Amino acid sequence: MARCEVCGNDYDLAFSVETRDGSRHVFDSFTCAIHKMAPVCEHCRVKIIGQGVEADGHWYCGAHCARSEGKVGIVDRV
Repeated sequence: MARCEVCGNDYDLAFSVETRDGSRHVFDSFTCAIHKMAPVCEHCRVKIIGQGVEADGHWYCGAHCARSEGKVGIVDRV
């Protein structure tokens, strides 16, 4: 069994996620994985579960938040 690094649950169906930098994380649920790994919108502070928007190295949940932070030319749909 493996212990979830977020909630501490020792679970026989835990899974691991390896990141681009080679670090490995163990979780017992997607909820815990999202809590730990999802980026946060730099405007409204919501966890970005979908694609999000990256502008100049900053992450936003969508075009509205990016524009609210002064980013230009960003649209949700083209």
